[in-house]
Amino acid sequence: MSTAKKRKRKMFLSVLPGEQIELVLALDGVIQEYYVEILGQIKTKSNIYKGKIHNIDQALQAAFINYGTGKNGFLQVDEVHPEYYQSEIKPGKGYKYPPLQKVLKPGQELLVQVVKEPTGNKGAFLTTYLSLPGRYFVLTPGREQLGISRKITDEKERERLKTIVQELKLEEGLGVIVRTVSEGRNKSYLYRDLQFLKRLWKEVRKKGVSEQAPSLIYEEKDLAFRAVRDYLTEDVSEIWVDSDQIAEQLQEFVSLVFPRRKKMVRIHQDPERTLMERFNLEKQIAQIFSREVELPSGGRLVFDQTEALMAVDINSGKIGGEKDFKEMAYKTNLEAAENIPRQLMLRDVGGQVVIDFIEMRDKKHVSEVEKALRTALKMDKARTDMSRMSRFGLIQLVRQRLGISALSVTMENCPRCQGTGMIRNMEWQALQAQKDIYRLLRRKQFPTPLEYQVEPELAIYLLNHKKDKLARMEEKFERQILIMPEES
Repeated sequence: MSTAKKRKRKMFLSVLPGEQIELVLALDGVIQEYYVEILGQIKTKSNIYKGKIHNIDQALQAAFINYGTGKNGFLQVDEVHPEYYQSEIKPGKGYKYPPLQKVLKPGQELLVQVVKEPTGNKGAFLTTYLSLPGRYFVLTPGREQLGISRKITDEKERERLKTIVQELKLEEGLGVIVRTVSEGRNKSYLYRDLQFLKRLWKEVRKKGVSEQAPSLIYEEKDLAFRAVRDYLTEDVSEIWVDSDQIAEQLQEFVSLVFPRRKKMVRIHQDPERTLMERFNLEKQIAQIFSREVELPSGGRLVFDQTEALMAVDINSGKIGGEKDFKEMAYKTNLEAAENIPRQLMLRDVGGQVVIDFIEMRDKKHVSEVEKALRTALKMDKARTDMSRMSRFGLIQLVRQRLGISALSVTMENCPRCQGTGMIRNMEWQALQAQKDIYRLLRRKQFPTPLEYQVEPELAIYLLNHKKDKLARMEEKFERQILIMPEES
């Protein structure tokens, strides 16, 4: 009886010293997760700060916190730990929390952690429910809880881990979440990790008392460290890295965690090609930044981000005949359902996502596509919630954003189109220029000749396509018009 071939998961770390770190997790050569960190950029997610309340908005039931990074952070009522309440006031009838303006006051100091980085005009999203991640646990000061990762499904293993944590006896006011990588680990590994986290919390608490607000109390580690803490699991067979220094650090960690797999860390030293080129990952990485993603059968996924949601459109290949259309629609939709969750993970899309599938009338086909999408979403570490397909072929889902996406780190709005993806055509720009020239010529006091500066491309268009119109203006106002290209 033949055994199924074990699927290989590999980790790749590409480092430009002092500048950038890229992390790729691939399964059988297909990228499942991609992260990039530019070391010169300010990162605040998961950092803990001692902040000061700047003001409280009664309508929003939120406080704006000065935590020392420029723009005030946003702290809503459900993210305020009761230990910060200045007075004991019960919530009103039908409310879960007391009025924020009655339990907090401007100028009050508190420890806050960044949940979401500031984006655009929005400040960072903050919480006072702190968490400190380790290899096997996440320590939750102020919440006496014992949570176990949902991905640990074996009931006996869940009970074993629960018993170990109870034997380790957490101090009052501390809780833990047991991470997926704890599965199968013995008590000594778990004990060491918990002791480390408890010492770390003691340092954070001590610094939180002694430091002046606003100030940084705890800074999250860089991507190279997080790669082994958060992403190195039992199913990773190899780690490839192109930095000797990082390779040495990884080797040290692996020898502690996986003592029998000391050779899993491998160094890429080929000067002729990059690490990503060697393993054919470059094209896949490029697709993450592309608006369009090709599907195996010739269809395409088109991603458009709006202020409120991410819209995903599915375009089919060439189809002929009604029967062919039905089969192609089903096949393309099935491929899309299998690929969209992976793209959402790679792009770390958060919030509302609306997927516009090709119309299908066969209820069995609709059910199969929904099932494929639901199955693919189970691979995602983020929390997701998915609706049924509507009669218009739309599926709506909500996804939790986990971190800082590669797109937000490396891309910015186009200065010409302001992020819309479109600009006014030359004819429209030429008409606006003519209107402006006409307005200037009607002034009584204006130097002659009239020198009018525009972008070089528009200057050529005006001189080639609007020469007669400009000549008639010169004749009417008895003034010379000089179209001058702007210097770049």
